[in-house]
Amino acid sequence: MSVFAAVIDNLFCDPNIARDAVYIADGGAPILVRVVTRCADEITRFGDARLWSDTTRIDLRVAEVPNPRPGDRIEIGTEAFLIQGEPVRDRERLVWTVNLRPA
Repeated sequence: MSVFAAVIDNLFCDPNIARDAVYIADGGAPILVRVVTRCADEITRFGDARLWSDTTRIDLRVAEVPNPRPGDRIEIGTEAFLIQGEPVRDRERLVWTVNLRPA
């Protein structure tokens, strides 16, 4: 295991940073995973206008979810979300960042 992988595992195990969630691939069985939530505002430019939108992003470990796809479901507590857009991996190929929308 690389040093980076060990650090990622520690971050995802920390109860102050990550939390339990359920990942359900389209047509698959539920899997208990750990996620790091990021609810950031996003500003998109459209011509001269700037559009503000509330976003929900999470990080998933590649070791737990090797191939997330748009339409897969994530349940965090009592909230359910669907992955929208293409997931993006980090440079070390250890973490997926995915955009979510309410289910």
